Amino acid sequence: MEQIQMVDLRSQYLKIKDEIDAAIHEVIDTTAFIKGPAVADFEKALQKYTGVKHAIGCANGTDALQIALMALGVKPGDEVIVPTFTFIATAEVIALLQLKPVFVDVYADTFTMIPEQIEEAITQNSKVIIPVHLYGQCADMQAILEIADRHNLFIVEDAAQAIGSEYVFSDGTVRQAGCIGHIGCTSFFPSKNLGAFGDGGALFTNSDLYAEKIRSIINHGSKVKYFHEEIGVNSRLDTLQAAILNVKLKYLDSYAKARQEAAEYYNNAFAGLDYLQTPANEPFSSHVFHQYTIKIDAGKREAFKNFLSLKGIPCMVYYPVPMHLQEAYKFYGYKKGDLPISEELSHSVISLPMHTELSTEQLEYICNCVKEFFHNR
Repeated sequence: MEQIQMVDLRSQYLKIKDEIDAAIHEVIDTTAFIKGPAVADFEKALQKYTGVKHAIGCANGTDALQIALMALGVKPGDEVIVPTFTFIATAEVIALLQLKPVFVDVYADTFTMIPEQIEEAITQNSKVIIPVHLYGQCADMQAILEIADRHNLFIVEDAAQAIGSEYVFSDGTVRQAGCIGHIGCTSFFPSKNLGAFGDGGALFTNSDLYAEKIRSIINHGSKVKYFHEEIGVNSRLDTLQAAILNVKLKYLDSYAKARQEAAEYYNNAFAGLDYLQTPANEPFSSHVFHQYTIKIDAGKREAFKNFLSLKGIPCMVYYPVPMHLQEAYKFYGYKKGDLPISEELSHSVISLPMHTELSTEQLEYICNCVKEFFHNR
């Protein structure tokens, strides 16, 4: 059996090596390293895949979130409602723009933000809701849209972990993650479901106005070279990365299928076990399993990690500290006990290997080791 990886990017690359290498060499041959034709080609392909009107590449997923907030015209002191249980980038950009993050809790089984808590958190200063489609499935966007409409709030979707996931509305309408709110954001960090060979990101919108604004902000606030109408940033998607992503986008559905099959194997192996909880799947969302995250008794997690490590099985904790308790965000005044579900999750979640190249032999070995740990205790 080959060594088990948390994410096996090398094996994935080797399967499409000729296509990837050709795409890279084409960029090198043309020397169009910035704003080369591959960027426009990828954006068009991404628009077609997602069904969104505008897909705009940028340098990384964190920039995408910042640019989205800048495009909406929010001002220092405005409040942005965000789940506390997610990667720090979601709150980081809020703080950098001198906005105020307002943290809310998440569901204990699906890890997405609780709509009722959003409503309770709204004040006269609220301007934006950022739902995070964590681990690969969508938050309850229909409920969140209804709240946003009632209170005249913007929605910026953080779909960094959920590209390819589909949300089904009660009327049967189907929309892609990141393509439902005013602006959506995603990341092409190498380990993501659609990963580059370096950093990269994109923004999605169906608004011509926001698209124009986003393209200007990404390019130093400029629509015409050397003429700057607004404050912007330098956050272009690299041409080499766009060329690589354009190849990998063709395989995204097959990548999702491989992840779903691996998750189904895990689910079946762990069915009926009372010592761990498998990830729940919302009925309104498909799950593309960026991570396969289980919950176990908090007191056993460190021993569990060490046991798997001895067995040659990597695992990760996403995330060990919720954002409202992070040292850098203490000045917002949150304290332990304010958001108890996320605080409990930070001590009980653990993610098992999940990627497109997991073999049945590897999955069987992982599952047997997980069972062995608990049966011996």
